[in-house]
Amino acid sequence: VWVRNRTAWPYFCFSLMAVATAVFVFCDLWMIHAQTPEEFGTALRWAHVPIWLLLVSLVAFVRVYLKAGRPWLAWSAVGLRTVSLLLDFMTGQNLNYKEITALRRIPFLGESVSVAAGVPNPWMLVGQLGVILLLIYVADASVTAWRRGSRGTALRVGGIVVLMLLVAAGQSMLLFWGIIEAPTTIRLFYSGIIVLIGYEVSREVLRASQLVHELSESEQRMNLAADAANLGIWVREFTRNDFWASDKWRELFGFAPTETLDLERMLMRLHPDDRDATRQALAKAAADGGEYASEFRLMLPDGRIRWIAAQGRVDLDTRHRPIRMRGACSDCTARKQAEQEMLQLRHEIAHAGRVSVMGQLAAALAHEINQPLGAILRNAEAASILLQVASPDLDEIRAIIDDILADDQRAGAVIDRMRALLRRHDIDMQPLDVGELLGDVAALSRPDAAARRVNLVLDIAEDVPPVLGDRVHLQQVLLNLISNGMDSIDEAGMKARRIAVTAVRDGAKAVEIAVSDSGVGIPTDKLEQVFGSFFTTKPTGMGMGLSISRTLVETHGGRLWAENLDGGGARLRFTLPVAKEVAAA
Repeated sequence: VWVRNRTAWPYFCFSLMAVATAVFVFCDLWMIHAQTPEEFGTALRWAHVPIWLLLVSLVAFVRVYLKAGRPWLAWSAVGLRTVSLLLDFMTGQNLNYKEITALRRIPFLGESVSVAAGVPNPWMLVGQLGVILLLIYVADASVTAWRRGSRGTALRVGGIVVLMLLVAAGQSMLLFWGIIEAPTTIRLFYSGIIVLIGYEVSREVLRASQLVHELSESEQRMNLAADAANLGIWVREFTRNDFWASDKWRELFGFAPTETLDLERMLMRLHPDDRDATRQALAKAAADGGEYASEFRLMLPDGRIRWIAAQGRVDLDTRHRPIRMRGACSDCTARKQAEQEMLQLRHEIAHAGRVSVMGQLAAALAHEINQPLGAILRNAEAASILLQVASPDLDEIRAIIDDILADDQRAGAVIDRMRALLRRHDIDMQPLDVGELLGDVAALSRPDAAARRVNLVLDIAEDVPPVLGDRVHLQQVLLNLISNGMDSIDEAGMKARRIAVTAVRDGAKAVEIAVSDSGVGIPTDKLEQVFGSFFTTKPTGMGMGLSISRTLVETHGGRLWAENLDGGGARLRFTLPVAKEVAAA
């Protein structure tokens, strides 16, 4: 297992323990069949080598398997056993006897075995102290694992190992200090440790096999769910630089089932305008180890364009380095087309709203245009009369011509404002001067306000910065709010007929514009309902004006809401973002 998976250290430690136990059993059998004291002493001396390897690998196994235990206890136990191994070859016949004086043959389990008699080696205490420290280390690690919640593992590994080591150490002390006379059976206890630990690691192998089966079942369910959801799955392994993708993903991106894939080939399939943004999103997710989500266009080999919605996450190792990136992709072309059609429909409705507003202002605007046209006509007639004189007054004629030019420009400005408002175009975000924006709207609205005997007032704070927006669409919003306010005043028949348009700074990144009227106000339970589509309080209204206005304001990154005034009337307020260069300053 360890050869196939170099991170499976418990299996490596168990393998060393099993080999060491087998060698120790061989040495133990050599001792009980020895014919001379010298042969017995040699077998016992070499038996300490596999015992050392067994105990050291046992310490390592407990550490990596239980993930517990005090390191200083582990190093102390290993250090003492290592010293005892050196003393085994440097003092006496071996670590246990300074000298073996005789061998006795005694019956044991129907066989005659050798038992040594001699002078105990006092350095044997070093090795026995190492075993005691090992017992304490295993007991401490087992208690820690028990408290952590791994009670079954702590009992099966720690508890039984402590019991076996305790019995083996007790028999060893009684035997080699000459308290009892019996053949060594320590091999039985060490073999028991191997059997019990082997059972435990076998359970892990069986559990791993079950997990593989469950993983296979889970993978099949995942594939079924992905196919049902029309999802394409892909996985990128950073360590192996491997790129895997499901058949559905290959179909979405236009790759053949056997075609070799990598991240760069995937990115090259993207639309050039979306490639850099997607590359940056993936790089940021890999650096931060977070999730990512993006939408981009694909340039398929047959020339078709396909929209893809992608999302996924990146896994990091303990050093916060990316090891794996997973992603899921789906075809969102139909949704994108529907969004574009919806946006186009909104533009059409907004254009119809502007035409409707201009229809309401048509009479007043015609009156405003007639004024400069009438002045032009009268000035032209006066100039014609002056030119009939033999010596015309050229200075007077020049003044008349200047008046004609000024009136012509005034009429042209009115026509240009109408043309700009009626023109159908997409949203064009530009920095806009708030005073100029409100002034243009006031110029368009004042003729109608004068006809309705409504006083239109502008109040713009001095610190109001430029905003980011589309001039025509914002003019439509303001015209609609002002028109609604005048309708409310007409409905109320109020003597105080006034509309105030104010602009103030709202924090560092927004400007608030408000349109207040002295009309009937809005019912409290309908303050939010008035922004719904096809909702209107006017008998001839379409119920789209405020809905379109809120959509346009939200498109600009702001918000629009309504409130009633304490003295009567209503106030419609909306925010617009400050232009970026101003906000940055």
